[in-house]
This record gives sequence, C-alpha cells and structure tokens, in this order.
Amino acid sequence: MGTADFGVLVVGTGFGCRIHVPALRAAGFHIVGLVGRNAERLERKAASLGIPAFFTDLDEAISATGARIVTIATTPSTHAALARTAIARGCHVLCEKPFAFDAAQGKALLGAAEGAGIVHMVSHEFRWLPERALFGRAISEGLIGEPRFLVLDQFIPFCADPEARLPKWWFDVEFGGGWLGAGGSHLIDQIRAWLGDFHLLSANLMTVSDRESVAEDSYSMRFLMKNGVEGSMQQSAGAWGAPASLCRCAGSKGTVWIEGGKVFVADRSGTRELPVPADLQLPPPPPADRLSHFEMGPFTRLCEALMARIAGTEAGSSIAPPTFADGLATMQVMDAMRASAAAGGALQVI
Repeated sequence: MGTADFGVLVVGTGFGCRIHVPALRAAGFHIVGLVGRNAERLERKAASLGIPAFFTDLDEAISATGARIVTIATTPSTHAALARTAIARGCHVLCEKPFAFDAAQGKALLGAAEGAGIVHMVSHEFRWLPERALFGRAISEGLIGEPRFLVLDQFIPFCADPEARLPKWWFDVEFGGGWLGAGGSHLIDQIRAWLGDFHLLSANLMTVSDRESVAEDSYSMRFLMKNGVEGSMQQSAGAWGAPASLCRCAGSKGTVWIEGGKVFVADRSGTRELPVPADLQLPPPPPADRLSHFEMGPFTRLCEALMARIAGTEAGSSIAPPTFADGLATMQVMDAMRASAAAGGALQVI
C-alpha cells in the first residue's frame, strides 16, 4: 500500500485536533484534511496543525482529497450520519464513543460497515491502558481461578463545578450528552473485554453536581454477566475532591485489583504486584496538557491497531481492537441502563 492508502480526514476540531491528529500521525497516517462546521475555526486549526485542507462537508472532503479513512470526533448525535457518509464512499471509519445515539442506530451502522467491507473501529482506547490490560490478563490466565464478583467504582471531580467551562452538549440529552455515554461507555466496554457479555442489569442515572434539568453526570448499575460473574459499576463525574476509584475482581482462588496505577493479585500464597510486560507498555507520551498526557499513549495504540487492520498486517499488540460490533454491544447495555432507570431500577435483560 502507498501513502495515499493511509490518507485520513479528521472530523471535529476539538478532541479530533487535540488527540486524533497527533495519535494518527504517530501511528504512520497522513492527515489530508480537517472537517468541521465553522470555516474560520477550521482554517485556524488546520494552519496550526499543518493540515493542508479543510472542509465543512465530509462528502466534498472525500471527493477532493481521495481519503480512504475517516475518523469522527464530533457530538454523539452526529456520529451516525457522518459514519454513513464515510461508509457509503468506501472509507474505513474510526468513530468516537458512543458511536451511535442508540442500539437501533448502532445496529444499522454495523450492518452498513460489514456490507461495505470496510475496517470499522470505535474509540475505546483505554483498553490499552497497561493496568487495565494487565488486570484482564490476570483474569484470563486464571490467576484468580474462576472470576465471580467485580466492582468498578469511580469518583471524579471533572464537572463538579457548575461554573467550569465545558461544552454545553455534554449536559444535553438531545445531543447525546450525559456521563453514561462519556465515561460509562468506556467502562462498559472494558468490562466486556475482561469478562464477556452482560446478561441482566438494574441501573439508575442521576445528577450529583449543582445543576438542574440536565443530562446525568453520574450513574450506578448492578449486573450479571453471561458467564455468571456478578458485579456493580458506579461512576460520578460530579464529585468534589481528589479522584478515587475501586477496581477489584474476586475469584474462586484469588483477587486482582488496581491501585495507584499498579495491579496486584492476592491468593493463598500472599499478595504480589504484577509487573507490566513489554507488550502492554505504552509509548512515551509527548509534552502536552494533563488530559492529552493520559490519552495519547492508548490512542496511539488504537491508531496502530487501525493501521494494522487496514494494511492486513499482524498487530503489534495482544489487545483486541474495539469494532462497531463492540460499540453496538455497549449501546445495548446503555439502552438497558436508561430503560431500567426510567422504570425505577427495574431489571433489564440484554
């Protein structure tokens, strides 16, 4: 394949410019254009990033550049239309999560992508966080015996302050806002990567921060996986104070947990820290702001997996790349959580 086969159009001037562009370049892609809504902002961003062209229409951008790859980093409510345009033009697609507005939309996108024979992936880059990957490996390699109980709880002050400068759509249900999609989708995908598919759940959505009549900034869920593992997942992005989390899985012969970015296993022989093997380590992050520092390494690995899929080469990572099928499975869990919350926590079957 030549350089033209790896020409990418990035749709979105926020996260797309901050993370997609440098991670794609680090993985060997060539950015041929930037797509967005505001021409003035596009021109400014393209110039600052050294991107040769910018467009306000994706179909026009594909025709003008001959790009074969499109990455989408816009508001969730716009993902499906953009992905359909790219798929119809035969482009490979990497789409931000949640990749659709609901499961019905997600099912249609998966069908279109499979019908077109394109490479399709969803931006669940945190599968490549070393501690999460190592946690999952400990389970799959039987270090805790048969997994039986999982707890994944997080307190984050991300949007605790109502005066914080955050995009308005993050709190608007009509645009796909809410912390379930923003943060919960990542954790749902992670649990599936560790333990397989969900079976039953009961959930609630809530607003913890001092806001009214907005999309949720917090949620809670109890669940049963198809393999019999029971557990709970709770997360609040509206909690003041230092971030705090609990990630622990108890099995028939031991327990594995993440603490301070490190992974520990306890069993009859005692407690030990698991070293991170070379194949799970991330590339050194470039100088950047605090969020980019956290996201750049995993997103680069995601882009490397995208490159390998398109080129048809062996991936350099043991982490399974998240596809539209994974995105659909996550949407099905999110839809069930919303239905459960609307029904006062009623049990939902996935």
